[in-house]
Amino acid sequence: MASPLEDVLANETLLKNLELVAKDAALLQGILMRTKEEPNASEVVSYAPFTMFPSPVPRPLFEQAKQVQRDFNLLVDRISQDTEFLEQALTSTIKVDDFTGQLFKIYRNVLQEGLSQPIVLGLNRSDYMLDYGKDGSTSLKQVEINTIAASFGGLASRTPAVHRHILKVAGKSDEGVRIPDNNPAEGLADGIAKAWELYGSMSAVVMFLVEDFQMNIFDHRSVENELWSRNIHAIRRTFDEVCERGSLDQDRRLFIDSLEVAVVYYRNGYMPQNYTEQSWEARLLMERSRAVKCPDIGTHLAGTKKVQQELARPGVLERFFPDDQEAAVRIRATFTGLYTLDMGEEGDRTVAMAIADPDRFVLKPQREGGGNNIYGEDMCKVLHNVKESSERTAYILMDKIRPQPVKNVLLRKGSPLTLSTCLCELGMYGVYVRLGKDMVLNECAGHLLRTKSTQHDDGGVAAGVAVLDNPLLC
Repeated sequence: MASPLEDVLANETLLKNLELVAKDAALLQGILMRTKEEPNASEVVSYAPFTMFPSPVPRPLFEQAKQVQRDFNLLVDRISQDTEFLEQALTSTIKVDDFTGQLFKIYRNVLQEGLSQPIVLGLNRSDYMLDYGKDGSTSLKQVEINTIAASFGGLASRTPAVHRHILKVAGKSDEGVRIPDNNPAEGLADGIAKAWELYGSMSAVVMFLVEDFQMNIFDHRSVENELWSRNIHAIRRTFDEVCERGSLDQDRRLFIDSLEVAVVYYRNGYMPQNYTEQSWEARLLMERSRAVKCPDIGTHLAGTKKVQQELARPGVLERFFPDDQEAAVRIRATFTGLYTLDMGEEGDRTVAMAIADPDRFVLKPQREGGGNNIYGEDMCKVLHNVKESSERTAYILMDKIRPQPVKNVLLRKGSPLTLSTCLCELGMYGVYVRLGKDMVLNECAGHLLRTKSTQHDDGGVAAGVAVLDNPLLC
């Protein structure tokens, strides 16, 4: 895709001069991360990695992603309430994937006891790449949907100002109008605030469930500060702290350190290494409580890769939109090929297809957080090892999406100034709140563009591979 910034990208002297301007602009705007050396100290921070320039994104595809987000919000929420579908979709996976199995164990436990909270809060992010067809057409194809700890909404709110400033200094100020306004931090806080309001206790707090080590603290703080500006008290606690000091009263209200918790917002708990035996006990305690969970356990399971693959089967989307077939059409238009690895003839065909042409596909485990997918010869090795075993059902197979590369400069602490060939991934933030059967909020809250060098197959910003970016609509 041709960039209107090609002349700037070809000017090495200008790029060198812009490097310091760009980094200082990021620091001034608060696009910050703590360092790996001191992940819990804010005395020494650096800019979060980002692109020097915004990357071109076709406006029609950007608008398509934005418009379909409300459909995805409804889909995720309806899946989370459909016990029969989740049981059926995940029955093989939970037998071989311990992490998904533990989540499902909590899900069954909570259902058996009875749900204690009719308020449901969803903060998700649907991620896409722009698939470049052999005929020269470009289409929006979904990579995944993140239903837990969808990150970088805070920092993404601050990046448009940085790129507009860089363009101005580069003599391209007119291009700045192509960068869409973006404030997901406000939108995410809107959802949390609505759930807190419906909970009905002015003295109750919003609890961010966080990791012990937190380089990405400023992303969190952007949302926290939005809540504080509305006089909503926000606290931060870890799994261990909840296990040690959390409790439920006779009405199943959740308390920690004598504070009643209205909303639990998970910014941790999406990977197996986030959990110890104590952590699982804390997760169950919170799920059993009257606090609004973001996500609740059903919504967490709705974001698994296996559910994504099952949704691609003919007729499945229509199950969730019986009165709105157009929504099913809009969602299905974003799907790429997804294939089961369940035991049986269909799964056998998938294994053979992948081994015969590994460059066409990506093997995906039931994991979030970036850096988990398997490609090429590594994929063949895994499939050869598990092809006769039920262990293969811990994965799904997906067509590899092939975006058109773009040129940009990736600014990362300690890295030399280099013009790189890059691939972009566009995410849309979804926010919804349901009270009983009534959807009281359903919005697209903003977007995130992440860009990485073509040298890397997989990995996000937190994984140290991708960097923050902005769409330059064209």
